[in-house]
Parts: sequence; structure tokens; C-alpha cells
Amino acid sequence: MIIIKTPKEIEILREGGRRLATVLHKVKEKVAPGVSTKDLDTYAQNLIKEMGDTPAFLNYRPAGAEIPFPAALCVSVNDEVVHGIPRKDRILKEGDIVSIDLGLKHNGLFTDMAMTVPVGVVSDGSKALLEITEQALQVGIDVAQGGKTGNTVGDIGYAVESFIRSKGGGKYGIVEVLSGHGVGRYVHEDPYIPNFGKRGKGEKLIPGMVIALEPMINNGTKNVTLDADGYTFRTADGKRSAHFEHTILITEGEPEILTKV
Repeated sequence: MIIIKTPKEIEILREGGRRLATVLHKVKEKVAPGVSTKDLDTYAQNLIKEMGDTPAFLNYRPAGAEIPFPAALCVSVNDEVVHGIPRKDRILKEGDIVSIDLGLKHNGLFTDMAMTVPVGVVSDGSKALLEITEQALQVGIDVAQGGKTGNTVGDIGYAVESFIRSKGGGKYGIVEVLSGHGVGRYVHEDPYIPNFGKRGKGEKLIPGMVIALEPMINNGTKNVTLDADGYTFRTADGKRSAHFEHTILITEGEPEILTKV
């Protein structure tokens, strides 16, 4: 069931989104060669605690998971697509790319955000992957219009898919088994928002909906595998992957990005 947020909830989500964006941008500044993924998680947790808020992912147990997620920050390096578990012995190196994905609970409501960051100097291919994936997110946001426009979830997926297909002649794979989603009262809500689709199909975008859009683009096959830890998805061919995400509000006109500083 799609949950339409009340004006009061939207105000809380605006503040929560601003706080989340502030934290994640500070974590981004800490990304450097020699830093462990656990260091980044600890830093994020401390920042959230200082704000008086709660990490959304820490001890969150999605359907089918054997254990709760043991960290606040998902940190996914190179061929890891999403949900990488931070570790003290996972040390970032020059030339890596790292996805940092964070959820925040503020006054009982959730927002979600992610970005992929270069570690020092990276290859031209990695730069292109990051740029195209971030652009794909903006393409999806641009068509996430409700009200008189009457766009749908399928319009978002179609726009993202068409943009990626226009780049590289099939070089990039769109992860299909993972998707964007509703968010707000829960970490994950309806609707399910794939990064592919058909125009006019799927749920209508209604003002008051709050959704998290998150293209996950691989520099190769779209196929992924799941590690034995039950959380970490990685590319099936070992090539790199990028991930960007914003929580947005559907309005009568242009969508509003909630996860911005």
C-alpha cells in the first residue's frame, strides 16, 4: 500500500533529509586511501548520534535476512554493488570507487541517500561510470512528476533505462533485481521502483508520495551475485558498479529532493 505523507510528516522528512545529506557529505570527505570501511561507518554513527537521531540500517532486518544488518553505513567497494558490510580490515586504496549508502531516522520518519565516491585518482572508465550513474539519477528525478502531469513509476524506469542505453552501446548493465522504493514511515515502502520500465505503466505518482530513487549501474553485465554474508551484492563479472540515491517528494509540479544540504 502506498502511503501519502501528511504535511506534518513532510516537514519532518525535509529536516531528516537535510540532516542525512549533511552527514553523508561529511563521510564523503573522509574517503581516502588508507581509511577502512569500518572507520567510515563509525564516523557516520557518531555524527548521527551527535544530532540526536538514529541510524536507519543499524540492526535493520529485511525480509529473508538471517541476521540484522550490523552497521549504520553500507559501504560497497569496486565490484560490490550495494549493502557492503563495513570491516576494519577492508582498507580503501588509491583508484578504488566506494558507494556509501545511509539511512536516517528523524522524529520517527526515515530518509535514504547514497553516492559513489572516487578514492584518490581513479581511471577514466571509473569516472565515466560515476558520472553516468549520477546523471541517471537526475534523469529519473526529472520525470518523477505527479499532479496534472500524471507520470508513473514506469515513466521513471523508462527514462533511466533509455538514458543508460544511450551511453556506451550496451557497455553498462542496469541491475534489475534491486530497485528504488517508497520511504518515510518505514525504511522500505511501496511502490517498488525499478530502473527500467515502460511509459505509463505501474503506479501513478501522487503528490505526497515520498520515494527513494537509486540507479545501480554496472560497468558490464547487469547480473549480480550475493555473498555468503547475506547482504553484499556484487557484479557477476567482477567489473565495477556505481550507486546514487536521493529521497524525493512528489508534488503537484517539480519533485522536491529532500536529501540535500
